[in-house]
Amino acid sequence: MELKPVGLGLLLLVLLGSCGAQFPKWRGTSPGQPQERPVQQAGVQWPVRDPVSGVLVNPEDPLSVQLKQVMQGPVKKLTWRFPQAPEKPKQPVVHFEPRQPVSAVSVAADCGENSVYVEVKKDLFGTGELINPSGLSLGGCAVTGEDSAAQVLIFEAELQLCNSVLTTTADELVYSFILQYAPEPLARLPIVRTDGAMVGIECRYPRLHNVSSNALLPAWIPYASTVTAEQRLVFSLRLMTDDWQYERPSNQYFLGDFINIEASVMHYNHVPLRIFVDSCVATAAPDANAVPRYMFIENYGCLIDAKLTGSRSHFLPRVQADKLQFQLEAFEFQQQRSELIYLTCFLKATPTSAPAPTDAMHKACSFTANRWTAADDNDWVCGCCDMSCGLRDGGSKSPGAGMSVSLGLLIWTGINWTFLKEVLL
Repeated sequence: MELKPVGLGLLLLVLLGSCGAQFPKWRGTSPGQPQERPVQQAGVQWPVRDPVSGVLVNPEDPLSVQLKQVMQGPVKKLTWRFPQAPEKPKQPVVHFEPRQPVSAVSVAADCGENSVYVEVKKDLFGTGELINPSGLSLGGCAVTGEDSAAQVLIFEAELQLCNSVLTTTADELVYSFILQYAPEPLARLPIVRTDGAMVGIECRYPRLHNVSSNALLPAWIPYASTVTAEQRLVFSLRLMTDDWQYERPSNQYFLGDFINIEASVMHYNHVPLRIFVDSCVATAAPDANAVPRYMFIENYGCLIDAKLTGSRSHFLPRVQADKLQFQLEAFEFQQQRSELIYLTCFLKATPTSAPAPTDAMHKACSFTANRWTAADDNDWVCGCCDMSCGLRDGGSKSPGAGMSVSLGLLIWTGINWTFLKEVLL
């Protein structure tokens, strides 16, 4: 009975020894000391678990490289874009005013008894670019002479030659010529340095002359009374400068310019007169009935251009009875190669002592501010401008002495090519 406790103690000792043999790495450790991890053999890597899929992955597997990146933590998304081009520096403010074209006075004509003499500067446009004489002609006639020192080309021809056009009026014979410049392209180049141009030239000759030696013919009235009874009137239509002080030396205009026109009458042995512009028509040929035609004053003195086109054309307030001034905004005909425009106006005059100096058939009316106004400060006479101010039977004019007077204008569609090139570059 006394040997049983001893046998139990031996049994416990055997069990403890067996446990120590199975776990040799625990030997010599105490509960307070940290436990050592099993030493991993060199060259052997243990499988790890994928935190996303939960599957064991061998680190030596090439497919597990991405797993290593996942285990290292989130990777910032890579963004890339094309580099931006450097910004162009801002252009500084430059004070620039384009040069305004100036009309060149480069053509002069002298009308003789049976011939015309014309001088043309080789600097036709006033730009410093000399024209080629071979491109210049007077109604098809070539240059007949040249002044090299003065840089002037000369034409001389009889009145009936060079495709002249003869027009007969009540008091005058008018020979019209066209001076034309058609530049030729430069050698083997499809360009020209100057623009083409056309200039109208007119020679006017009175139809009535006193060729007697002042001999008195038998008459029922004295000679002095005969002279007084002639009551000769001289009408004129002139282009004026901007200040209205002088006659304009050139008939060249640009679109958008104002054409200052002055109608006047000179009376010899006559009572004082008041002048009116009965009608005005613009044509592309000297003939007032040519087509196309544009009537801008009609109905006995109604300037309708402003109402039809919205322009600023108007009569100026009258300052002198025998003169009447108006401004016409420059224009051109559509689909017309010729830039020469002819203005033909019927002028008439009445005595200033008339009981009614102005009436529906003797007026000068402008359309401004959406209403009609008169140049003589009596707007009521313009009330018929939107209707009919009188009847014309067979083309007869309103009462009063009058005649038709013509002007030739050169209207430019724009600036010449040389100037345009300087602006565009």
